[in-house]
Amino acid sequence: MTTLQALLAFGLAAGLLTITPGLDTALVLRTAATEGPRRAFAAAVGIGVGCMVWGVAASVGAGALLTASTLAYTALKWAGAAYLLWMGIKMIAKPRDRFEPGAVSPTGGGASASLRRGLLTNLLNPKVGVFYISFLPQFVPAGANPASFGVLLAGMHVVMGLMWAGLLIAATAPLAGLLREASVIRWLDRITGGVFIAFGLRLALDRR
Repeated sequence: MTTLQALLAFGLAAGLLTITPGLDTALVLRTAATEGPRRAFAAAVGIGVGCMVWGVAASVGAGALLTASTLAYTALKWAGAAYLLWMGIKMIAKPRDRFEPGAVSPTGGGASASLRRGLLTNLLNPKVGVFYISFLPQFVPAGANPASFGVLLAGMHVVMGLMWAGLLIAATAPLAGLLREASVIRWLDRITGGVFIAFGLRLALDRR
């Protein structure tokens, strides 16, 4: 896989994952609806910073493993493949039919409080780290430095997240209504689950 192919493949997968509703989407929508666009974007920036911290940590750690040990590489590969397959099968077999932005309770404070809330949402969620460790290594092309390229991919994901957050904030009412449609939620989960399974199989069959 060339560098361009890796970036395009990651962009497609990360794009689908970015628009799939989750806790981050709920936080941005809820903050935009109740506290205004400025605080909502501050929350999105906090989320991005948290993702970047996890992404850098995962990239450096995974990069060291990939470089130092074939055994560690193999263990990480199979663990990542199993995680992605499990997540994919789960999302296809039992897609959600409800997504309620109001489930995230707003708190007081200014933009700094919203940024801190977004940051802690991700820093205190170890699933974000597990996801990056499982997901990033398979998009590192042959010959590239795993750590630096992983950081680049994590940065791409953060930029996508900020762009999506901007769209959510700009169209809070219509998008919030769309994301309450059971059929939309089910199909987003199924599509994303299919992406997870495809990349999990790809990772499992990869030969170093």
